[in-house]
Amino acid sequence: MKHVEHIGIAVKDLGSSIAMYTKLLGAEPYKKEEVISEGVMTVFFDAGNTKIELLGATREDSPIAKFIEKRGEGIHHIAFAVDNIREKIQEKTAQDFALINSEPKDGADNKLIVFLHPKSTGNVLVEMCEEKG
Repeated sequence: MKHVEHIGIAVKDLGSSIAMYTKLLGAEPYKKEEVISEGVMTVFFDAGNTKIELLGATREDSPIAKFIEKRGEGIHHIAFAVDNIREKIQEKTAQDFALINSEPKDGADNKLIVFLHPKSTGNVLVEMCEEKG
């Protein structure tokens, strides 16, 4: 893994969270993007060497809606940049990490993504992401 690419934060009210993070970070978000397959609207802030991704549910059955219902708002995942996501999937599987999705899928911000299950990563949802070519 190369570096922390972003930290994903689940929020109930995207509008008020955007306003708060704009004030906190002193900058407007640089991107807003819906990922229809995941039922989520994403908003990205540049926070120096790491991005902040706000995640707002767009439907009640989405993973983010379920996360907020179960755990409330807060840090949802930590994403690490990787160079070859398919190679990393094989490596992490061989190291006995459980995967939520075994094949990369399209994510926000022009990324291919895969998630490692929190039961194998100390109760932290870990995302690996690779910039699409």
